[in-house]
Amino acid sequence: MSEHKNPTGIGFFEKYLTVWVLLCMVTGVLIGVFLPQIPNFLSKFEYANVSIPVAILIWLMIYPMMLKVDFASIKQVGQNPKGLIVTWVTNWLIKPFTMYAIAIFFFYVVYKALIPRDLAREYLAGAVLLGAAPCTAMVFVWSHLTKGNPAYTLVQVATNDLIILVAFVPIVGLLLGISGIAIPWMTLFLSVILFVVIPLGAGWLSRVLITKHRSLEYFEQTFIPKFGNVTITGLLLTLVIIFSFQGKTIVDNPLHIVLIAIPLIIQTFFIFFIAYLWAKAWKLPHNVAAPAGMIGASNFFELAVAVAISVFGLQSGATMATVVGVLVEVPVMLTLVKIANKTKGWFPKG
Repeated sequence: MSEHKNPTGIGFFEKYLTVWVLLCMVTGVLIGVFLPQIPNFLSKFEYANVSIPVAILIWLMIYPMMLKVDFASIKQVGQNPKGLIVTWVTNWLIKPFTMYAIAIFFFYVVYKALIPRDLAREYLAGAVLLGAAPCTAMVFVWSHLTKGNPAYTLVQVATNDLIILVAFVPIVGLLLGISGIAIPWMTLFLSVILFVVIPLGAGWLSRVLITKHRSLEYFEQTFIPKFGNVTITGLLLTLVIIFSFQGKTIVDNPLHIVLIAIPLIIQTFFIFFIAYLWAKAWKLPHNVAAPAGMIGASNFFELAVAVAISVFGLQSGATMATVVGVLVEVPVMLTLVKIANKTKGWFPKG
């Protein structure tokens, strides 16, 4: 099974991800302000509005995650249909639309006097991208920390990855279209191919070939751990580049990071409790309810960042909003892990 193998749960890099993100933000902003020739040089390496250095780093982020997805687990899809219904409905029929509603309320109403309308529209677009990308990899960690059922988590992640392939673009297109934001459809489709289809296919192929020539035990206990810190390293280097492009915007609007974080945090708690309490109402066991709540609450922020960069550019407010999603992810999710562990008594045993 593709359950996270770290016996202590969340790793050192993941546990302090918010600290590393803050350090990368500061480093990137300093580069952008004092060494603008670096982002100017990097901006030359683009193809179809996609930054080649950032695309490479994003592949480094996403490929190790896709190694953990075992599509053979989909055969177990009928073993706990109620848990999967909670996950699918929360992730795809509730989450994107509540994110849109909460974000539009804050960016267009609450922050009306604080954020210019054009910038508010870009922040809304970033929030929509986060809302339409439920977690596909870090949920292994959150599930592990809540003693979630690894088989259920595996099916959950595998089916979620397949749904992303068909649902992400239409949902994002619908919500951006309603918001009056121009949608470059080809760039949106290209982003999903580049940052979901290709790494997902590469992960599946790696699993099939390595398992065939070595063994499943070698693949899961030796090969996957080799990429332990690759994802985080790719993410942090990407953030340095993003913030080097965003340097002037952040220096001019430091309060905006806090303003963006507030609706994202509210949405995270709201979605967690929708799925978690629904699972409680259906009398599902805690080891299914906890990961069901976690996968909706957490975001596939790597995909959201990648698409924001491709569709709106490195210097856009949409990219800034998705990066703030990275910033708040770990502390908020660890808080939800604590809540889930303290409320285990709400659920039937077994």
